[in-house]
Amino acid sequence: MLQPDRFDVTVMLDYYTPYVSGLTEAARLTAEGLAARGWKVAVACYQHDPELPRHEVVNGVHVFRAPVLARISRGFISPQLPLLAGRLAARSDILHMHLPNPEAGFVAALRRRARLVVTYHIDVFLPDNPVNRFGMWAVDQTCKSAVRKADLVITNSEDQAHGSRIWPTIKRRRLAPISSPCVDRNGGTPSMRDGDGLHVGFMGRITVDKGIEYLIRAFRSHDDPDARLLIAGDYATVAGGSNIDQLRAEAGDDSRIRFTGLLRGEAVRDFYASIDVFALPSISESFGIVQVEAMMAGIPPVSTELPGSRYPVAATGFGRLVPPRDPDALREAIVELARMPAEDREAGREAATKLFGGDAFLDAHEEAFRQLLSGSRS
Repeated sequence: MLQPDRFDVTVMLDYYTPYVSGLTEAARLTAEGLAARGWKVAVACYQHDPELPRHEVVNGVHVFRAPVLARISRGFISPQLPLLAGRLAARSDILHMHLPNPEAGFVAALRRRARLVVTYHIDVFLPDNPVNRFGMWAVDQTCKSAVRKADLVITNSEDQAHGSRIWPTIKRRRLAPISSPCVDRNGGTPSMRDGDGLHVGFMGRITVDKGIEYLIRAFRSHDDPDARLLIAGDYATVAGGSNIDQLRAEAGDDSRIRFTGLLRGEAVRDFYASIDVFALPSISESFGIVQVEAMMAGIPPVSTELPGSRYPVAATGFGRLVPPRDPDALREAIVELARMPAEDREAGREAATKLFGGDAFLDAHEEAFRQLLSGSRS
């Protein structure tokens, strides 16, 4: 397959499409958006599924995948990924790394003349035990090593950056807060509704850090027989494993609760069109693309009071914030938002779309990249 002699940007991250997470979607939409504007873009990532090709072009982006030796928790061991990213960076003007990533420090050291941009999405989160605490510390160290070498650090918001464990390192670099790309999900049909009762929805990876058990407990304490809870997201192929068995046990025999699995395409629009309130009960979150997409569809969100994830609600005034791990506060906020008048929902939709919709994220990336390249040439 033919490929350019040089690339404008090489993107480095762990998982890339067809894997779905907030980080991978942010990287994909940015890479594909730049490619559509004429930038030559490469991606270096894990071959997380051995059936995926080592090289292919996806929507104008050259995707190169490094084979893996083993899996550890949420990540892989892949000695070839830093080498692959280093070779591509040597043929590129910019190396754009999405963190956290355990190979970050090694790749940053191999960038050669490429300008280094680091998008720091979130502090790595693992369930608490001695091994995981060491793992989190180790990833923090390699991320700090990459940040120290960065010409530019991007975060979803200043709030997220200030709340990070590695803020003392980030604050010494040039920082550009650029919100994650959010897709307009309007236009769906309410095909997932079951009656006229309150419909609450969650969408995201089905993992421990999403705090879904607290949402289930909140919902089950709401005794309306006509209410429904839709929990959408991947639990079959999620990196690091899913807590789906625990959540099914939490749901018990409550027939009002439905696990839909991973939704794609028009089914995502239909999901938003089917709910009255969106809930993001995370115990670790940096922005929450899904809550913003709900906002842009006129659905008020309940989110947890965490650095980064609270920013969309705080910036728009649309939705409610509750403490993490608090089912009672979550239930009260959901019931309150269910009564929100249509005109307030429309005002919230307009505010969220103005702030987070369209190509503002792409314009900001392109401008930042052009400034870096202009500075290197001068």
